[in-house]
Amino acid sequence: MQLEIVSDSEGQSGDVRDVLAIRLLQQKWEIGISAKNNHRAVKHCRLSQKIDFGEKWIGIPCSRDYFDEIEPIFDFLTNLKQKDKNTKWTSIPNMHDKIYVPLLNAFRKELLRLDKEHPLQIPQKLVEYLIGNKDFYKVMKGRNTVQVQAYNLHGTLNQPFKDINPKAKIQKLKLPTRLIEVVYEGDSKTTLIVSLNEGWQISFRIHSASSRVEPSLKFDINLISAPYTLFNNHIFIGDN
Repeated sequence: MQLEIVSDSEGQSGDVRDVLAIRLLQQKWEIGISAKNNHRAVKHCRLSQKIDFGEKWIGIPCSRDYFDEIEPIFDFLTNLKQKDKNTKWTSIPNMHDKIYVPLLNAFRKELLRLDKEHPLQIPQKLVEYLIGNKDFYKVMKGRNTVQVQAYNLHGTLNQPFKDINPKAKIQKLKLPTRLIEVVYEGDSKTTLIVSLNEGWQISFRIHSASSRVEPSLKFDINLISAPYTLFNNHIFIGDN
């Protein structure tokens, strides 16, 4: 068996696996594992004036209208940094209303536009980029538990070998085909909730990655819900 560490660059293209166990000679299979320590985020993506999230995430470029809408916001941040590279985000009056909300509005509008112009394509491509375009087991270590989930999006996990069948059945997850809505989470000015069919729901929380102002912001992206067929197992461990 061959063990490999997956490079960070693979994650940029949607392969979220950290470790691969590969057996090529007889069985020709591989098992991918995504390992998390005390956090559940599925992805950390940036927004900036130069980043085309449509092209990068789903292979369909964002519109000129989107870039025209976000340009004044990032120009403002660029000017602040040029005047004083130590300027703090907290020094911007009404930062959430002035920066976060307009950016989230532009992102929401563009995501809905992409979905309208390319029906049936966006939901699946979005989930594959954010959750993973290669099937994998997700292992999350908490304080007293280890949680294991199986993201069998393409049916490559839990395969039989010759006359040996797997002891457990891991169902293939259904990818979404419809974008239901993109709304703010309650009264939040930082978080959008993207709801898709087949039980998928994803949160996008925008935040500054540094205490100092810079012309880019970061998304902390979390999976709120998945299809009920998602394999999920908790292993409880002691303090010692």
